[in-house]
Amino acid sequence: MSYKHILVAVDESPMSYAAVEQALELAKDLNSRVTLMSVIAVDPFVGVDFYKVAPAITDYFLHAEKVAQDRLAEVKLSFDRDEIEVDTKVIRGISPSEGIIHVADEVGADLILMGSHGRTGFKKMMLGSVAQNVLTQSPIPVLIVKV
Repeated sequence: MSYKHILVAVDESPMSYAAVEQALELAKDLNSRVTLMSVIAVDPFVGVDFYKVAPAITDYFLHAEKVAQDRLAEVKLSFDRDEIEVDTKVIRGISPSEGIIHVADEVGADLILMGSHGRTGFKKMMLGSVAQNVLTQSPIPVLIVKV
């Protein structure tokens, strides 16, 4: 099967950068378009008195947005160098797995490529697994890269 549009979920983890490298190779081999995306997760201050933390919430989202945009711009350069058609997208305020699936649908991706921390057992149960959620909920193929 040939994939024409690959969605790559990018965060600050080493697994994410391994997924980027895999996407770069696949895109070159298959002549695919790529969309690089990051999710700014749901508000970390949920359950805290809004009026006391409103400035902190604003600062958090502004900082997170800047970090995500900078990270995507840096990663995009690798694809630009190889003349691979690439777009970037930042999604805000929803869970990472929901954001990834939403963007895949929005851009018409036919493959999702992402890294995984490879957590198992108690850690996976307590921390959840974005990769596992995407894998089980996505209507399109998902390629998980582990380091």
